[in-house]
Amino acid sequence: MKKASELLPFNKLLGVRIVRRHSDGVTIEVEIRGELLNSAGAVHGGVLASMADTASGIALHHHFGGRRPITTTDLKINYLRPITQGKVVARSHLVCVGKTLGVGRVELSDSQRNLAAIAIVTYMILS
Repeated sequence: MKKASELLPFNKLLGVRIVRRHSDGVTIEVEIRGELLNSAGAVHGGVLASMADTASGIALHHHFGGRRPITTTDLKINYLRPITQGKVVARSHLVCVGKTLGVGRVELSDSQRNLAAIAIVTYMILS
């Protein structure tokens, strides 16, 4: 059975699959397909940034039991190596959750666990 966060239209478009929930975050993955590649044949940077945002957002959603709306305020990503085949795996860690802001750190890797990008994502926690 699909989880609610996998049924969001944008997550479905990317092909997001939640692999595991952790006490401090989640692991998601996306199977690489042609539509997600850039002109060099690697996964487009926007896909990796979207996965970082999604992984942190799902972690915060779970943290609040789905009861608090959130919105992204900032995303910083460092790209370290291209991913060209297999899957992209994103593991989020909630670094800090306060009354108005939440911060997540995300490591994005290829199928062989080679680190491909690191991101920091900040969310505003809405009332």
